[in-house]
Amino acid sequence: KVWSFTDELKKPLEYFEEHYGIETELTIIPTADYPTKAQPALESGVGAPDVFTAEIAWVKQWTDLPYWDNLSEDPYNADEWADDFVPYVYELGKDENGNVKALSWQTTPGGFIYKRWIAREVWGNDDPEFVGEKLSTLEGLFEAAEDMKQAGYKILPDEGALRWFSHGGNPQPWVNEKDELVFTEAKKEFMDYQKKLRDNAYTAMAPEWSPAWFASIGGPVAYNAGWDEADPDAENKVEVFGFVMPTWGLHYVIKPNAGDGASDWGLTNGPSPYFWGGTWLGVYSGSENKGAAWEFVKMMTHDEEFLNWWYEETGDLLSYKPITEKVKDSAVDEFLNGQNYFDFFLEEAEKIDSGIITKYDQGIDAIWDDIITRFIDGELSKDDAINEFYKQVKNAYPEITTPLDK
Repeated sequence: KVWSFTDELKKPLEYFEEHYGIETELTIIPTADYPTKAQPALESGVGAPDVFTAEIAWVKQWTDLPYWDNLSEDPYNADEWADDFVPYVYELGKDENGNVKALSWQTTPGGFIYKRWIAREVWGNDDPEFVGEKLSTLEGLFEAAEDMKQAGYKILPDEGALRWFSHGGNPQPWVNEKDELVFTEAKKEFMDYQKKLRDNAYTAMAPEWSPAWFASIGGPVAYNAGWDEADPDAENKVEVFGFVMPTWGLHYVIKPNAGDGASDWGLTNGPSPYFWGGTWLGVYSGSENKGAAWEFVKMMTHDEEFLNWWYEETGDLLSYKPITEKVKDSAVDEFLNGQNYFDFFLEEAEKIDSGIITKYDQGIDAIWDDIITRFIDGELSKDDAINEFYKQVKNAYPEITTPLDK
């Protein structure tokens, strides 16, 4: 029995049944409900699965709980595999004592995925290195945004797209080892940049995951459409230049919605490296089928035959380096006009520091997103927004020390 929050394990489980002869049952619990529905079953053991997954938003909470078996111990001995994985992926599956609790088959560094034809029209050059140089700093990104605006385009679909670069060049965790809230100068500067996006009308104001947001991938959309259904007959239409998306965003978001623009896209860097998402899985500590459960976890993360098949099926950027080393030189994508996306993403993955992920991230991110939205909308001044952020973090997590305590 396997529990997860998406259907991405459906095909791997079919492969597992066919090649291992073990019956499986997949239960999909919506992401928003997953932690609250899964945790009681894992706590009690009643109706619990043999394998369960965690999304990056809560993986660091669950590695320190007793729900996953310790994969560093016999009979698993996953410590022997350390050099086989992209470092940050392997590290994120460890508990506070350095024991491996969960593994992942994928790595999810991000980039800037853009419409080449707009780059040619505005700058006369659509080369990823050329575009990446323009976007390599936040100051440069805003100069590019002004170029786009003057030419009648929007550089991003919405202000939220900028959030992945908020760590800046020196990423820090929200909470340090002393349980102190870390609010860096980069994040304070980021507030001004995000407000500048709104004040200068540099985005289409198409909220992430809204109908207009999806529609803006394939063509022009109504400016400031909100969450309404995309109106094909709108008069105030704007075209969006690029999207801040990780590996899975290229394959599962951009490609299916690109329409006639297929094969005229490019992939490059933004102002700083980032990663978004990822799925970890492990063996339930109370399972009565640990042998079969471990066979599935091993297949997903360390079976070269399966992982090669999975790469051919999906183009997913794997965390298992022996496969990526084999295919990276030939991993070109016609959608990206023949660009080798593995080269770019693997280089970005090596820059990622797993130490910036904490068990508090999901809650603090939600607070921050609400505060920054109110700041952008003009409801709060910058100082008031920062103080309100401190207050809400303290209310949610009394054990965290904020600047208001000092």
